[in-house]
Amino acid sequence: MTLSRGARWLLRGAMAVGLAFVYVPLAIVLVNSFNADRTFAWPPPRWTTDWWVRAWENAGAREALWTSTKAGLGATAVALLLGTLVAFAVQRYRFFGRDAVSLLVVLPIALPGIVTGIALDTAFRSLIEPLGVGKGLFSVIVGHATFCVVVVYNNVLARLRRLGGNLEEASADLGADTFQTFRYVTFPLLRSALFAGGLLAFALSFDEIIVTTFTAGPGVQTLPIWIFNNLFRPNQAPVINVVAAVLIVLSIVPIYLAQRVSDTAAGGRL
Repeated sequence: MTLSRGARWLLRGAMAVGLAFVYVPLAIVLVNSFNADRTFAWPPPRWTTDWWVRAWENAGAREALWTSTKAGLGATAVALLLGTLVAFAVQRYRFFGRDAVSLLVVLPIALPGIVTGIALDTAFRSLIEPLGVGKGLFSVIVGHATFCVVVVYNNVLARLRRLGGNLEEASADLGADTFQTFRYVTFPLLRSALFAGGLLAFALSFDEIIVTTFTAGPGVQTLPIWIFNNLFRPNQAPVINVVAAVLIVLSIVPIYLAQRVSDTAAGGRL
């Protein structure tokens, strides 16, 4: 069905309004993070890096940044490992996610965050803590990986659906076994999908807060948790804007790079 010219312009207008609704507040946060005088929010801001220096000198903010970075890298590593194993299983058995395994993998991200958080919290208290292992950075990584692996899995599955089986059949005809076929034929074609999924998983680790709240142990503060814990403290608003600005960048840049990687791969140039 072809949309009329008026309908196309209406759709474009709706998209513009939606994008403005999302990005204008982010732009205001960025501007306020360079604003020395809170009585002038926008416009005209007084540009200065004073609050950025104060934010860096804030030990809690630095620790939260380092914790989020470790959690993001750890969750991404787990997601990429599991995503690669899933890709091998899909290539080996050719089920393409049309069974209960796919449902179980995708389900955590489809459920409300609070449901997944409660489930993970119950699992840790019932199964892990009796072994003497308390909540901490490890539990945060596991909670983040629960969501990250879905991102990588969907990327890999989408790429495998587009790949034909001719190269794999030719590899088998030449005497290669299943693992050799995956290593030298399938995996090189999936590297861009895995890389893009890893970037998205890293961004997701900085954005997600509900599961983090349920899985973080005492003293574990990621950037979002630090923001919420300090949001209503006196004289913290400028520093909060700086940390929020850092969070925006740490989320948007990996997503943009992941999109570029996906587009390049789709065009056959990577």
